[in-house]
Formats: sequence, C-alpha cells, structure tokens
Amino acid sequence: MADTQDSGGTPGERVIIKKYANRRLYNTASSSYVTLEHLAEMVKQGVDFVVYDAKTNEDITRTVLTQIIFEEESQGQSLLPIQFLRQLISFYGNSMQAFLPSYLELSLATFAKQQEQLRSQFSSLSQGAGIGAYDEQIRQNLALFDRAMKMFSPFAYTGGAPPRAEESAPAAKAEPAPPAADDALADLRKRMEEMQAQIEKLASKS
Repeated sequence: MADTQDSGGTPGERVIIKKYANRRLYNTASSSYVTLEHLAEMVKQGVDFVVYDAKTNEDITRTVLTQIIFEEESQGQSLLPIQFLRQLISFYGNSMQAFLPSYLELSLATFAKQQEQLRSQFSSLSQGAGIGAYDEQIRQNLALFDRAMKMFSPFAYTGGAPPRAEESAPAAKAEPAPPAADDALADLRKRMEEMQAQIEKLASKS
C-alpha cells in the first residue's frame, strides 16, 4: 500500500501527471514524483487526473491505468476472472467492439451505485440486525452483474478461440446459424434494455 500523499489538486480539479522517458511520473499539482501505487490511491480517493507523455504531450492515461491494473493483478489482487479476460481479449477487432466500452461503463457505474446504497442502508441498521437481508441483496447484485457480463458471451468468441467443452451446455441438435449483423445488433440492444430494466427494478427495492 502506498503512503498517503497529497495529490496537490483541489476538489473538482483535474490533476496533470507527466510521464518522462525514464518512466518517472511527475505530479504537476503537488510538484512531486509519484508511483503507480500513488496513482492507484488517487483513483480510490476519487481524484481526477490525466497522464501525458512529457516529450510528445500524448494522452497516455489509458495505458497508465492499464499498468495499474496489471500491477494489482500481479500482486495477488485478483479481481478480473480469467473467463472475463478471455472474452475481453476476443473483442479486439470484433464487430461489437464499439459497443462494449459504454456497456461496461454503464454496468460498473450501476453496480457501484447499488453497493453504495446497500452500504448506506447497512450502516443505519443496529448491530446484528438485518444482516441476512443485506447479504442476500449483495448476492443478488453480484448475480445480476455476472449475468450482465455474460450477455456478451454469444459474440465474445467471434474470430477467437471457442469456449471449452465443459463450459458449453450439451445440445440435442445442431446449433442454429449465427444471426446476421443487423439481427445481432438488435438482439444486443434488446439485452441491454432488459438489463437496465432489471437494474432499475432492483434499485426501486433498495
């Protein structure tokens, strides 16, 4: 865990991070060098920052955030399931690639919102009271999110490796031919609408 370090920014202000050729990261707001651990802590604290290459001034925020995820995963903080990573990789170059980022953002934002509501409700309960209901709601949310990720599985293997045999349900007859591109897009939109309806229904019960 990185030592707590002042980001140097003010609430609502975007902090500028410069990355130099020697791979050192410089926080222009606090006038200090930082590490990936410091940036990870800033993310957890809700500090908005953008990372630029000091030489080309190119925005490399995405690359640096990916490095942070790699570091967390390599240190045993396993958050991303292997099957999810396989599906994610298979989307590169896939015709559905353009739809995935916004869908994942919506799913994660809604999931985080639900967890925050549950934490708020749980904090108002007396010690030991209502824990069973809280745990059940958590399980429902996790199941809902898991279903959301699997909604893309019909498209995830297009052009990629097929799923393992044990992960595929046995079929008594041959699988139908995959739908045309327009039908696939229509089906995806329908699935997203169903997912949103389920999320809103769950939120209304919170």
